[in-house]
Amino acid sequence: MTESTTKSPDPMDIALGAAVRIRRRTIGMSQEALAEQCGVSFQQIQKYENGANRISFSRLVQIARALRCRVTDLLDVLDTPDEEPSVDLDLLSRMRTPGALELLTVYEQLPQDARTALVSFLRILAPGAAAPAPAASGARKREPA
Repeated sequence: MTESTTKSPDPMDIALGAAVRIRRRTIGMSQEALAEQCGVSFQQIQKYENGANRISFSRLVQIARALRCRVTDLLDVLDTPDEEPSVDLDLLSRMRTPGALELLTVYEQLPQDARTALVSFLRILAPGAAAPAPAASGARKREPA
């Protein structure tokens, strides 16, 4: 039996790393500052955020403390027993796209008519983009920051 040494990251590790990145960027913390508070290099934080390295539980507790949140806040997207987590994992994966968080931050500040116009414009620029699926009735509401 031979096992490949170049194994791609597990989607759960990618999702947890994305949750860490989103929280870190939301509070305006740099990778360097997070790394310093956790006693690791900023390159290690990069690897955690990209899902390349798994985050141990003890390190996750350190990261949550440094990010001023609960461990469960970072794990929430992975804890969906009654739902298929692929939607949340897909969302976190998309949030890893450079500029996505900044775009969403500005988008939230736009009035509704400007949001509609912007989405229409972006669909023209990216004709292969699929129309969004209707929101499920049990969708989670965004909590205030």
